[in-house]
Amino acid sequence: MTFSIKPFFATLLFLTLLVSLFSCESNFKEVQKINISEFNPTGEADSINVKYTDSGRISAILLSSKMLDFSGVDFPFTEFPKGIDVTLFDAKGKKTFVKSNYAISYKKTEIIDLQGNVIISSQNGKKLETSQLYFDQKNEWFFTEKHFKYTDEAGGYLEGPGVDFSKDFKVFNMQQSSGEVNTTDK
Repeated sequence: MTFSIKPFFATLLFLTLLVSLFSCESNFKEVQKINISEFNPTGEADSINVKYTDSGRISAILLSSKMLDFSGVDFPFTEFPKGIDVTLFDAKGKKTFVKSNYAISYKKTEIIDLQGNVIISSQNGKKLETSQLYFDQKNEWFFTEKHFKYTDEAGGYLEGPGVDFSKDFKVFNMQQSSGEVNTTDK
């Protein structure tokens, strides 16, 4: 029986390469991470209670259990992942309440996006409910394309897809609506 060294070394070389291929740890995922920038908030706050004032009087109170500030990114924003509870005060001290499960405020466009069980209610019984509502801070204008329901103090209601209205509810535009309006003659 003759033994050839050449096939033995070829087999040994093949096995060595095979073992080294499977034993090396791949760093491909680590290399990919180098090119990805971290997207972390520059500030974070828990259980916030912020009071906004105008000429010495409180104009709004913002409550939230979590706030994330992303002011260090190209398109800065503030996120409220656990929702907001806002009380607004007009010049006469009348209150308006705004609640949502989630909110995000974009600094450059001054648009606030409210999402999830959005409810705006007033002391006198008016209430607007929707799943998403935008607020344009520059123009003091609310709008949504989502289904809404507006209930007035007399029990009448309007509902439908899409609505936009002024901050003080004096201008109210609906795309398509149905409902029941109660009138009282005085």
